[in-house]
Formats: sequence, structure tokens, C-alpha cells
Amino acid sequence: MKNLKKFLALSLAVVLAAGVTACGSSSDNGSQKSGKEVYRTLDEIKEDGTINIGVFSDKNPFGYVDENGDYQGYDVYFAERLAKDMGVKVNYVSTEAANRIEYLQTGKVDVILANFTVTEERAEEVDFADPYMNVSLGVVSKEDNEITTLDDWNKDDSVIVISGTTAETYLTKNYPDIPLQKFDSYATAKEAFENGTSVAWANDNTEVLAFALQNADKGYVVGIPELGSSDSIAPAVTKGNDTLRDWINEEIKTLGEEQFFHADYEATLADTYGLDYEDSLVVEGGKKSE
Repeated sequence: MKNLKKFLALSLAVVLAAGVTACGSSSDNGSQKSGKEVYRTLDEIKEDGTINIGVFSDKNPFGYVDENGDYQGYDVYFAERLAKDMGVKVNYVSTEAANRIEYLQTGKVDVILANFTVTEERAEEVDFADPYMNVSLGVVSKEDNEITTLDDWNKDDSVIVISGTTAETYLTKNYPDIPLQKFDSYATAKEAFENGTSVAWANDNTEVLAFALQNADKGYVVGIPELGSSDSIAPAVTKGNDTLRDWINEEIKTLGEEQFFHADYEATLADTYGLDYEDSLVVEGGKKSE
């Protein structure tokens, strides 16, 4: 009888231990679904009542924090509407270019709306929804040393890029001999460029155009407004989070019927770019213009 009791006690302990292990498979930020990815489904987000959205805090006019400590910009305008139509509150998580994928894979955010360019390499690690903006790369420099081409580069000169951006990837692949100065944030990249540490700064053409327009009195010009091919900006969710991605796609389609992203542009970007760029930059309903 004693042996039987010991056996039953041991069996119960094994079962309880297995139960604890199973319960421990969830992250504080989301449920472990497959492999290393952690995410919350659409229903889980709705049940919680809050969606975590990764945005930039230093990339005016796309995502930035204003003097009152509030998030503003083109991506934030979209995020506010997305959360409203989902019926939840939005919690903004400040992100940098280099950690956007990591924040999704670890469940720190549910969605990235941080001027995220769609590429084949990134699509292997995250799932992109439909696009809401067009973008190309561009290069800004000083007018007294305007950079109009990257061919025949002076090996003593460098170009500023932000780590984790398509500018870094493109230049590394296509111009491996050009020295790159890499920074983690837009703020530090701008400061370094203004201090003259490099002759040029390569980034999304929307960013360099904004910088040149805002600093025209200091002699900055965009000598290369388009570098490489035209790409798309789109929301990103964790790989495999189909319910959330599909809902966002339907939302983008519905918003396109009311020309939402044109209204977004006029509210957040028109003061910087004017209206001449509106139709070339805005994507409505997830359909990128050819």
C-alpha cells in the first residue's frame, strides 16, 4: 500500500509539473504561437482592449512626439483611426528602425507603423499588410558640394545611413566601396549630418526631401531624389498573425473608399511637402499606383 501511495504521489507531481510548464509557454506580451514568434490574435487584442503599435518618436512628420508629449504624424494619424475602428485604445511604443522586426517577434508590439518599407528580406521575417504609401530612396547634401550621383565616389567621403533601413541595405549591396556612417536613430543621424561628419545622407526620399525643405536656408539640397526602385510603405505584424493582418487589410480597403490617406497627408504632410507630391506618395485602398 505504501508503494502504491508513493507511485500515485509521484504521478500527481509529474502531472502538476507538466501543467506548470504548459502555462509557462505564454509571454507577458502575447501568446507563443510558433517558433520564436510571440503575438496576440485579433480576438486577444479586442479582449484586452488595447493595441500596442510601434511608431517612430523622432521622425517628423511621420512619427514624432510634440511639445506636449503626444505622438503625432502621418503614421500616428493612421494608428488612431485603426484603433478606433477596432474598438480599442492604442498604446504607442517608440521604436527605431533597427528594432522593428525584433519588437514584433518578441510580442512587444502588435503592429509596426513606423514608415516600414516592404522588402523581400523583411517579408521572410514579418507579415506585411497592404501598402498605404509609396517611397524611394534619396540623397541630401550641401549645395556647395551637391551629390548628384554615387558613381566615381571619393573614397575619403562617407554617407550617413540609419541602421536597419533600406538605405543601408541598398548602399551595402550596390555601392560596397562607399564608407557608411551608421546611426541608430533619426535624431542622431540628423545631428551628425548637420555637424558635417559626412558629405551626404541617404534615406527615404520623403525624409531627405523634408529635411532639405525645412533647412533650405542652410543650403541643403536633394541632389538625388530617387535612388533605386520605388517601394511601398505598409503595416507589419508578426509572422503568422493572419487574423490581425487580414483585419488591417480590410480596414485599409474600407478607408480607401473615403480617401482617408489623402486626408491624412493633408493633415500631417502638406505643410512639409505641399500638395504637389500628394498623389505620387499616397496609396489608397492598398492598391499601389503603377
